[in-house]
Amino acid sequence: MPKMKTKSSAAKRFKKTGTGKLKRNKAYKSHILTKKSQKRKRNLRKSTITDASNVKNMKKIMPYI
Repeated sequence: MPKMKTKSSAAKRFKKTGTGKLKRNKAYKSHILTKKSQKRKRNLRKSTITDASNVKNMKKIMPYI
């Protein structure tokens, strides 16, 4: 059976932590920033852990990460 391919788009966006969870950056930080408050933009800088409901699908498209 051939090797599975990793979706390169997902591999660029997600990193695995030491405990095996998936880390991601938050959305809504690329443009139209003038109407967003400083507090909101500051909180969007931080990375977060991927929600548990999505982890199964994410591990399927990234089998070796």
